[in-house]
Amino acid sequence: MGIMTGHILSPPQGYMEIVLGEAAEAALREEVPVAALVVDPETREILALASNRTEELTDATAHAELLALQAAAKIFGGVRLFGCDLYVTLEPCPMCAAAISLARIRRLYFAAPDPKGGGVEHGPRIFDQPTCHHRPDVYGGIDEVRAGRILRDFFQARR
Repeated sequence: MGIMTGHILSPPQGYMEIVLGEAAEAALREEVPVAALVVDPETREILALASNRTEELTDATAHAELLALQAAAKIFGGVRLFGCDLYVTLEPCPMCAAAISLARIRRLYFAAPDPKGGGVEHGPRIFDQPTCHHRPDVYGGIDEVRAGRILRDFFQARR
């Protein structure tokens, strides 16, 4: 699916379904199956949908969250995505958590926790740091089992 913009979805519960589908497609491209979606909750417009592209772009920073934030900023008309929500299949890493803060995301919804590489509820807990400029509301564990299965299947196939 790649980066998708401009679609309107109702009801909001379907957003995680979309990112889980995008994550599964990323696995087929041999990318770590993580996907992110930025939505304007007022209009319910999907501003951006992206999945990891680190292998494809040979760029360690081409995480789904960063790609989705960049695409959404172009549509939203600025780097600050005030009032927008972000849905992600995996707890964001510290790099992505910092970008989420800088983009001023209103709410972060994620599926599976990441005890090893996460930066929100694990690791450095970026939003809890005194140097963090903006703390989104965080809702974790949404469809955690399914997201975890997609990730486990991906890594088991490579062992």
